[in-house]
Amino acid sequence: MNYENKKLGCLRDINENELKLMLSWRNEPAVRQNMYTRHIISLDEHMRWWERARESDACKYFMYEFQGLAQGIVGFSQIDQENRNASWAFYAAPEAPRGTGSRMEMLALDYAFGALNLHKLCCEVLAFNDGVIRLHQKFGFHVEGILREQHKVDGEFVDIYCLGLLATDWSEKRDLMVERILRMLGASDE
Repeated sequence: MNYENKKLGCLRDINENELKLMLSWRNEPAVRQNMYTRHIISLDEHMRWWERARESDACKYFMYEFQGLAQGIVGFSQIDQENRNASWAFYAAPEAPRGTGSRMEMLALDYAFGALNLHKLCCEVLAFNDGVIRLHQKFGFHVEGILREQHKVDGEFVDIYCLGLLATDWSEKRDLMVERILRMLGASDE
């Protein structure tokens, strides 16, 4: 699978030889601090998770590539084809350039509402990760709920923001977001 926009990059299958790279990014303190699972993940634990994920019809994981370089991971989980909804998450490589998150989100949303034909895409974000909450809101996500003091982080309970985006919301917002991202890149529209 290769889901590509020439100016924004592509989502492609993760190669087996990239699993250690994926794990190294996931274990970066800046990534771990915003995840439910915050411990350093061993290679063995990672490989067991990958085997389950790869075999499941309910999830899909992709490498995000920009200008020929692997720059991050996009994942869809809890894919429910009957109800046409799923959850998603992403993280960028530590050395990824500014704007990577926006490019990844753009491609992920196009994939979700195009290739997956979803009606709704959801995500959960720890309350202190306000930059990602704002990013999702720029793309049209709505805060649909706050799970108060739902998750324990460093001995303290924190809220979880539940966000959702409908296909109709995305179709209204998409062109504006493409224009903004391309302007940010200094590129013209296709």
